[in-house]
Amino acid sequence: MKWVAPGPAFLFCPADRPERFAKAAAAADVVIVDLEDGVAPDQREQARANVAVATLDPATTIVRVNPVTSPEHANDLAMLKESPFHLVMLAKTSGADEVRSLAGFGVFALCETPAGVMAADAIAECPNTVGLMWGAEDLVAALGGYSSRHDDGSYRDVARYARARTLLAAGAHQRCALDAVYLKFENLEGQRDEASDAAAMGYSASACVHPSQVEVVRAAYRPTSAQIAWAKNILEASKDRAGVYRVGGLMVDGPVVTQARQILNRAADANSSLFER
Repeated sequence: MKWVAPGPAFLFCPADRPERFAKAAAAADVVIVDLEDGVAPDQREQARANVAVATLDPATTIVRVNPVTSPEHANDLAMLKESPFHLVMLAKTSGADEVRSLAGFGVFALCETPAGVMAADAIAECPNTVGLMWGAEDLVAALGGYSSRHDDGSYRDVARYARARTLLAAGAHQRCALDAVYLKFENLEGQRDEASDAAAMGYSASACVHPSQVEVVRAAYRPTSAQIAWAKNILEASKDRAGVYRVGGLMVDGPVVTQARQILNRAADANSSLFER
C-alpha cells in the first residue's frame, strides 16, 4: 500500500495522556498514539477509551497496537474497528501473517525482534503494509543483550544490521521507512547527527520520543545550502552529457545525477512547507 509521509518527524504520544494528543499533533508531522509500551498495563483500558473519542486527523495519526501475541491485541483492534483511525503500528511484528491478519488497516510494521528483522522483506511485501520501522532496544533485549550502542553512542553491529535491513526491505517494496527513536532526548546534537544519517541513507522519516526533537529532525532532513549548491552544479554539468564524466574532482554517472535530483526534491518538499509547521 503506497503511503507518502507528510513530513519527516513522527512523534510518539502515550494513549493514557489524552491532554497531550492535540499538542503532539500540532508539533509533529505524524503522531503515533501508543497503546503498548508507553502505557502501564493497568491503564490500557482507559487508554483505548481515550483513543476511541480522540479528534485527531486520521490521515496523520498512527495508533501503535500491542503485539499479536498479547492478550491486549484483540481489544485494541476491536476499539479501532469502531474508530476513524485506519493506520496502525504493529509492535513486535514477527512475520507477514501478522500483517495480513490486520486486513482493513494500513500497517506500519515495527521490526524489533530477531524474527521480525529477518522477515522484513516478506513483511514489506504484504499488500496492506504502508511502512516499516525498526527498534534497537527490544531487539537487543530479545537476543539476551543489554546495550544497543557503544560508549561513544554509535550502534553495535547487530543494530546497524537491523537498521540497514529494514531500510532495504522498505525500499525494495516502495514502503515508507521510519528510523528508530533516539532515546537520549536531551542530546539534540546526537539526534541531529542520527537523523542526518537517516536522511542521507534514504529513510523517509525519524521517530521522536519528545517534542524537542521534532524541529531537530526536520532540520536534519532538510538539505543544507551546500548540498543544494552541489546538486545544482551536478545537474547543470549533466546537461547534454551521458556516460561517465568529471565534475571537479568527482567522477559523475547516472546514480550520482539521481542523488543530486533527490537532494533538490527534498529541498522542494521543505520549501512547500511539508517539513515545517
